Amino acid sequence: MYPDLLEFSEAIIETLILVLLPGILAIIIGGIFGVCLYITNIKSSFPYYKNNKLYQVLNIIVNITRSIPFVILMIAIIPFTRLLIGTTIGTMAACVPLTIAAIPFFARIVENAFLEIPKGVIDTALSFGASNYQIIFNFNLVEARNNILYGIILMLVTLVGYSAMAGTLAGGGLGAMAFNYGYQRFQFSTMVITVMLMIVLVQFIEYSGNKLLSYLSNK
Repeated sequence: MYPDLLEFSEAIIETLILVLLPGILAIIIGGIFGVCLYITNIKSSFPYYKNNKLYQVLNIIVNITRSIPFVILMIAIIPFTRLLIGTTIGTMAACVPLTIAAIPFFARIVENAFLEIPKGVIDTALSFGASNYQIIFNFNLVEARNNILYGIILMLVTLVGYSAMAGTLAGGGLGAMAFNYGYQRFQFSTMVITVMLMIVLVQFIEYSGNKLLSYLSNK
């Protein structure tokens, strides 16, 4: 039996949850992590809190997490997922490894975006008597917003691909539909439809993000 329209709709909603929820959590947690990487990095222009030992610890955590293939990460943290969610099956359970994979990805984006800011911006902020909070959010964040937004687009597109992998391990979404119907039941047409839907989703993310980037660049 082929999936009906309701099943496709549910799969699309699950995929959106798998992309947006981890994406939002990664922006919040990964953003904080990225700021910590930036201010402790001795190469940064930020005048305070530089600590090479602390930076090396944070840097190792990011590098190790980013180097683990996502499928292996999903399997490796099964006990943590079960402890946190109560199950390892379903959309919410799949959001745990997706979030863990996205956090260091976005943290590195924030760090690199801040490191590219000219030292003159920091000097200007200091000349105005800006506090540490104001330097980060009123100067650095404004200066780096386009690069960060581009990184968010890239992260969301990556999460679309990761969500498909999560679907093969009972994570739900279009990936699960492609695996359960397209692969296991040899329904080629279902596979094609799910792939097309994911392509549309990726194109929508990139189009919307580029439009926002263009708008912010012209302000």
